[in-house]
Amino acid sequence: MSVVYDCSKRETRADGLAAAAGAVRSSRLVVLPTDTVYGIGADAFDAGAVQALLRAKNRGPDMPVGVLVGSWSTVDGLVLGVPPQARALIEAFWPGDLSIVLPHAPSLQWNLGDARGTVMLRMPLHPVALELLRDVGPMAVSSANVSGRPPASTAQEAQEQLGDSVAVYLDGGSSGEPVASTIVDLTGTEPVVLREGSVARTAVAEVLGVPAESLA
Repeated sequence: MSVVYDCSKRETRADGLAAAAGAVRSSRLVVLPTDTVYGIGADAFDAGAVQALLRAKNRGPDMPVGVLVGSWSTVDGLVLGVPPQARALIEAFWPGDLSIVLPHAPSLQWNLGDARGTVMLRMPLHPVALELLRDVGPMAVSSANVSGRPPASTAQEAQEQLGDSVAVYLDGGSSGEPVASTIVDLTGTEPVVLREGSVARTAVAEVLGVPAESLA
């Protein structure tokens, strides 16, 4: 049975974070607030838990799950290398609404779906999410909704869709209007904006020192 914790109160927030960390370490799923929409998350290195996440969303491996991290330095252990362009974007936009796609480190034993040797990384700008991530490490996180239905902007909306497939719901209040993160692919010879979200393409271009039209 799922448990919901009100993270607006200090006592219940501490209890909720402890319960969520325990759930993640026990291969169970949690719902957490982020700076975009609510996310459903699992231990990024637990293939069974990631499969459970995909089942809860009714989603196949053809749409791989991204990874949230709790610090800049975590990225170094997850990818083949951090090129200067990635460093520049991390310094400019993290924590925040920018996701970066990079080749993942081949030594890592994880299965995030059909990612073709890449991983999408983001550091969210939300205190509850960051505290959990700094406790348990990188998490595979996707929007907390059943595929084809609207993303959840509250813990209640997430629970209505995902029910008891999730062990712990961390209620951080409304995330506001659902806004997707901007996704920048750095796996090729030139950077590409795969999705323009809350961070404008022009802002990405300015940091990278390239024309905005070249990112299309």
